[in-house]
Parts: sequence; structure tokens; C-alpha cells
Amino acid sequence: MTWIKAQNVSISLGGPPLLDGVHFAIEAKDRVCLVGRNGVGKSTLLRLLAGHLSPDNGRIFVKPGSRIRYLPQEIPVTLSGLVREVVASGLEESPFPQHNPTSGEDHTVSIPAADQEWNREVLVETIHSRLNLDGDLDFSTLSGGLKRRVLLARALVSNPEILLLDEPTNHLDITAIAGLEKMFLDFPGCLIFVTHDRMFADKVATRIFELDRGQLSDWPGHYAEFVRLRDLKAQTEAQQEALFDKKLKEEEAWIRQGIKARRTRNMGRVRALERLRDLRHARRERMGNVRLRLEEAEKSGQLVIEVEDVSYQYDGVSIIDHFSTIIQRGDRVGIIGPNGCGKSTLLGLLLGRLTPHTGHVRQGTRLEVAYFDQMRTALDEEKSVADNVANGRQQIEFSGRSRHIISYLEDFLFAPDRARMPVKALSGGERNRLLLARLFLQPANLLVMDEPTNDLDVETLELLEGVVGDFAGTLILVSHDRTFLNNVVTSTLVFEGHGKIGDYAGGYDDWLMQRPPPEEVIREKPIEKKKKPVDKNRSRRKNLAEKKELALLPSRIETLESELSVLHQTMSDPHFYKNGTGQEVTAIQQQAQQLEQALADAYQRWETLEAIPD
Repeated sequence: MTWIKAQNVSISLGGPPLLDGVHFAIEAKDRVCLVGRNGVGKSTLLRLLAGHLSPDNGRIFVKPGSRIRYLPQEIPVTLSGLVREVVASGLEESPFPQHNPTSGEDHTVSIPAADQEWNREVLVETIHSRLNLDGDLDFSTLSGGLKRRVLLARALVSNPEILLLDEPTNHLDITAIAGLEKMFLDFPGCLIFVTHDRMFADKVATRIFELDRGQLSDWPGHYAEFVRLRDLKAQTEAQQEALFDKKLKEEEAWIRQGIKARRTRNMGRVRALERLRDLRHARRERMGNVRLRLEEAEKSGQLVIEVEDVSYQYDGVSIIDHFSTIIQRGDRVGIIGPNGCGKSTLLGLLLGRLTPHTGHVRQGTRLEVAYFDQMRTALDEEKSVADNVANGRQQIEFSGRSRHIISYLEDFLFAPDRARMPVKALSGGERNRLLLARLFLQPANLLVMDEPTNDLDVETLELLEGVVGDFAGTLILVSHDRTFLNNVVTSTLVFEGHGKIGDYAGGYDDWLMQRPPPEEVIREKPIEKKKKPVDKNRSRRKNLAEKKELALLPSRIETLESELSVLHQTMSDPHFYKNGTGQEVTAIQQQAQQLEQALADAYQRWETLEAIPD
């Protein structure tokens, strides 16, 4: 059943259309991830669906009587009171009118008062428990991450049929994000969300809506498959545009040939050239990519930081308890832990900005530190973007040559007029790009980054991964972005409670495999080195049947991948959902899921057989 339908929707907020004749339909239990570059109109589309904005053209139909709740990206400054009061306000009448274009009237949806009266406390306490909230805390005193959880509880408490979330994982720690994933997988209504957390999108979404230059593309399946198909589409589009530009160039050369050409000029060809010019003029170019490159200093000494039996307390509470580690040149260390556990305190100790209460921290020689601050305290709100980077200078030195500051900032997607605006006018993503622009001017061999991924779009995140991955120095990274951690770090320091910090090899997924059971962490048992599991397959050799099976597995895997690719191409066709019946769509989706499982089983069997000696 269709719950939301958009027909020929267009809207422009003073510039090129953010939505230009968009069509889509969202069914019950769809979990739609809305992706696209910063500024393409993702939040605008959510506000249209929530009834906060009206389209310039077209209509949006919403199932009559639906309870719609919207979680904006920014935290409202007017909210106050105890946490339980803020959450309970979600049971009152919705503060936003829900527009139903089918009737042409605005109506406000609310839970019946009689039901609220007897069920109110139960609903509030239930949502407090699900999101691990303390109802007696003052909302105004909470951190950004806790405020986001309270606002999410406020949206969920009325059991909405349609939930609109703009960056729900922003400022949340890994534990909270994992909890949201489980919650949303069981959400019975329509879920439409914007996120830059790639792992969250891959686990939660069943469909991907991509906004690009005013157009919306509908991609079925998980985020990882969307990325693969999107890249193929981008390659095809680039090839088609190159052929178009070549044709236009040839026709422009023909029309300029002069008298000889005019004598034989074909008026049909002239009109075709005019159409080509019109099409080229109407083409909207893709937004450029940030061009990132670090300014590297000379090598540091082999020892970067040595920590020996360090402890640190705050107001009598143990933040770090008898912690020791060694960081050497070239190490890439990730730091993981819940909000407020002491990650920034640990950075302060490592960099010598804080003095431990016991133990000592020794830094190596020739260290040049570049520090990315999650609080953005390095930025002067009143100064312009350019002055925050160049301190009033017009020229800067980068990679041994002089560059104009405006040219340098264009590498970080700041247009000349934007580069001259005060920092206070910037969005969160722009502020993070500005911090990167400042950071990358500093010659460094030790890069320390405290939550660098907040508010960055996926393309910039992937570029940042590449830059950090190519950095020849040492990296210390605090992040809640699990994909970023997996792709960048080689070891992780994990806050495990009561000041204990575990030291693990690899990234986030590696930590999940190595960490002790929760009971051991809670009881603060010493972390013992795990014995290497005994591989029973090593005590025997492959039999003839297993050898034959192993020989056939590559061709079977190739066949499964080919069949799955055909289904994915079918499902990526925009006409697939429009022309197919519900039963046909469901059957093909189930077939794709069965093939994916069969492929995973084949790979697992291949690994098992490969591990058995011949």
C-alpha cells in the first residue's frame, strides 16, 4: 500500500531547482535512505514531506490520518524542561500541520486524549528504556548526542506511521548507533532518513533515493549495492556526455567554416546544432569534489608516544585507570568509546596538554602535530572563511609554492563569495571542510583527529579516507564512523568502562571479533590473551569428494554472481517498480536474497575447504 506519493514536485529556494519535476512512491515498511552531496536538497525534501514547506509545483499525497514525526538535523533552541517532559510532549498534538494534498486542507494528527491519559506514562517510560534515557535530567544540560536521543524518543513515543529523520546518528556514539539500527529494523511504518553513516545506511535501508542536480533516482536494495550501480551509471553518463560534447564541437567547427560552408549549409543541420546548444546550456554539471592533500613534515623519531601506567581522575571519578601503550611512527590508532567516557581526555594526555595523576607520558623526537578539534574551537566566528585560514594574507605557502587563498579554498568547495563570508554563516559540513583546509596547511608528521567525519558528505568522507590512508606519518583518530575506522586504522584503543582501556589490532570489525564478552567487561576481569583456536581440519587431509567440490566452487560462484548481477540490473530499472505487479516485485526481491545467501554460503564453503591440507 502506498503511504506517500509525489507527482511532478519542484521547489527552488533562490537558486537552481533543488527538486525539478520529481516523482516517487513509498510503500508501507519501506526504509528509504536519502543520499546526495551537501546542499542538494535532502533536508528540503524531508521538510516537504513533513509539511513544513510547500512545493512550487506538483503535489505530495500522504495516506490520510497518518501520524508523521520529523527529527530535524538542528536541535531546537527553544526546548526546555526535564527529559521526561520533552519526550512526553511528543504525545501532544503535533506542532506541525500535516498537509494532505488529496483534500487540499491542513489537518493536525494526534493520539486520542482518552488513550493518552491512561497510556501516557507507560509509553514515555518504555521509550526511555529503549533509548537508555534518564527522565529526571534537565534537557538544557545534556550533550549534543544525548539531546539527539531525547528528540528521537520524542518522535517515537507516539508510534508514528511515517518517521522522517535528518542525520539521526549525528553526535551519537557507536553503542547508540547500533541500538538505533536494531530499533529501525523492526519499525513497522515508513522510514525516510538522511545519513552520512555508510554502515548504518547499509544495515537499515531497503531502498536508496539519490538526489542529484534536481533529479531523484530510486535504487532498490542495500547501500553497498547502490554504490556499485551508481558508479556504473556515472561512468556511462560521463561517456555519453563526452560523446555529446565531441559532436557539439564538430558542429560548431562546421558552422564557423565561412563562405564555403554557407554555400552548402543544410538548414536542418543548423537547427540540429541549435538544439544541441540548448541541451548543453540546460545541462547541470555535477558538483565538484574536494581536492585534499596533506602538507607532510619530515619524519619523526621511531617512538612517537609512550604511555606507562597512566591514571586520570575527574571529580573523584576514574576516567583512565593504569593505562599503558606505545605508539610508533606510521601507526594508525583509532579510539572508540561512548560519549563522555574520556576520549578527548586521552588525547589531551597523549599530546601533553593534560598531566596524569599517576604514571607518565613520553613523547618522541621531531614531532610536528596537526590537531583537528571536534569542538571547532580553532575557528573565529566573526572572521571570514579566508581570514580563518590565511590570517588576512592573500597568498599562502602550500607544497613549496605560493597560492592565492581563494584558489586554495576552492579546492575545499568554497566559492569566492562563500570564502569571504563570516564563519558564523556556515553549515556544519562547511565548518568541517574549513577545519580541514586549516589543518592541511600545517606540515605534520602526527595527525590527531577528533571526530573529523561529522557533517561531511559521503564523497568527502571517501576522499578524506584516501588522504589519511596515504599519509606517511602517524595517525590518532577518534571517530564513531565504523566504516571510516575499518578503512583507516590499524589498531584501536577501546574504553571498556571504569577507566579501563583495551588495546586491539585492526579496526572496528576486528575489535568486535576480539573483544571479551560483556560480562567480563562489566566485572572488570583482566583481559587474557586468547588462545589460538584449534583448527580441527588441520588434523586431516581433503578427501576426493572435497577436492572435487573445491574444484567446482569457482564456477558455481561465478554463475551465482552473474545471476545476481542480472537481477540487480532488473531491479535498478526505474520501470521495474512502476510496471511490475506487487507479486512480481516481491518474487524477484526474494530470489535476489536467496542468491545472495547462496553466494555467501559458497564463499564460506570455499574458505573452509581451502583450509584443509591436500
